[in-house]
Amino acid sequence: MLFASPMQAASPSTPPAIRTSEFVGAVQTTPQSHAATLVQTPSGLVAAWFGGKQERDPGVGIWISRQRAGQWSAPVEVANGVQAGGTRVPTWNPVLFRSRGGKLMLFYKAGPDPQHWWGMLKTSDDDGAHWSAPRRLPDGVLGPIKNKPVQLADGTIVSPSSTEGEHWAVHFERSTDDGASWQLVAPPMGEQPIEAIQPSLLLHRDGSLQAIGRSKQDKIFSTWSRDGGRSWAPLRLLDLPNPNSGIDAVVLADGRSLIVYNPTLHGAQWWDGRGQLSIAVSNDGEHWRKVLDLEDTPGAEFSYPAVIQTADGLVHVVYTWKRQRIRHIVIDPRKLSAPRPIA
Repeated sequence: MLFASPMQAASPSTPPAIRTSEFVGAVQTTPQSHAATLVQTPSGLVAAWFGGKQERDPGVGIWISRQRAGQWSAPVEVANGVQAGGTRVPTWNPVLFRSRGGKLMLFYKAGPDPQHWWGMLKTSDDDGAHWSAPRRLPDGVLGPIKNKPVQLADGTIVSPSSTEGEHWAVHFERSTDDGASWQLVAPPMGEQPIEAIQPSLLLHRDGSLQAIGRSKQDKIFSTWSRDGGRSWAPLRLLDLPNPNSGIDAVVLADGRSLIVYNPTLHGAQWWDGRGQLSIAVSNDGEHWRKVLDLEDTPGAEFSYPAVIQTADGLVHVVYTWKRQRIRHIVIDPRKLSAPRPIA
C-alpha cells in the first residue's frame, strides 16, 4: 500500500513527482467518507465530501475542510438532507466551483438514491467560511454530478452531468448568467450505445471541450464539442481501462491533459478494481500514457478522485481512501514521465 500513513512530506522512497501526501483533517470524523471535491480560492484550498454511517444512509451529510498555511481545518458539516417536514434523506457527490466573479458554489445531490435524487446548491462569498441557505435547483437540473464545471472565455459555465435511470446517460448543463439559469444539452446516441455517467471536462487550448468518464463497457468514454458545449459528438470508448469507477481530469498549463483513474477492470463486486489509483497524461486527449501509481493494494478501495492545478503550477489530487478518509496528494507535473503508451 502506498501512502498509508498521514505524512506531510514525501519519504525517500516516494516517486519524485509527489511533493506531499496527507489526510484531510487530523482525525477521522465519520465512519465513512467518499466523493471528495477540491477548489482553490484566494484564501486557500477548500475540500468537500460526503460523510456518515455509510453511503445511502439518511444521516450522510456534506463536510468541508479549509487549508490555511498548509494545515487542514477540522471538518465541519455544511449541508444535510433534512427536509421541511423533518424527515431526512442522504446527500451525495458534492462539487465545488468558483466562478470568475468570485462566487464559490457548492453543488450536491439530495435524495434516497441516484435514480430519485435532485440537485442542490449553496454559495459562499468568503471562500467557504460561511454558506448561504440551501437552494434546490430547477426540475431537471442536477448540477455537476461528480466533477467540476469549466468556465469558457465568454463566461459561459459548462457543467458535466448525467442520469442513472433504466439506462445511464451523460448530459451537460450550460449557464450564461453565472449559474442563475441552465440549459441542458445531451450528446446524440451513436451506432453502438455507451452507458456512461460522471463526465469530467477538459478545456483544451484551442477552445474545444472534451468530456471523459466512466462507462459500463470497462473503458473510459470520450466526447468532443467544438462550439462551447452547445453540441456534442456521440460517445465513443478510449483505450483506457476502467472498472466503472469515477475519474477526474484537468488540462494543465503546459497543454497536457491529466487523468486520475482506476486503470483496471471490474470484478464480481462493485469495489473490485478500485485497489489501484493512477495518473495518465496525454498531448491530445486521445492517446494516453500512464505515468504514476498513487495507490496499489488489491482488495482495498481508492476511488472517486478530484484533481486541480493551482496557480503555482502544482497538481492537487483528493480521493477516497478505503472509504474511511479523504487523502490529499500534491504533485509536481514537471516530473511526470512515462516509458510507454497505454495499449
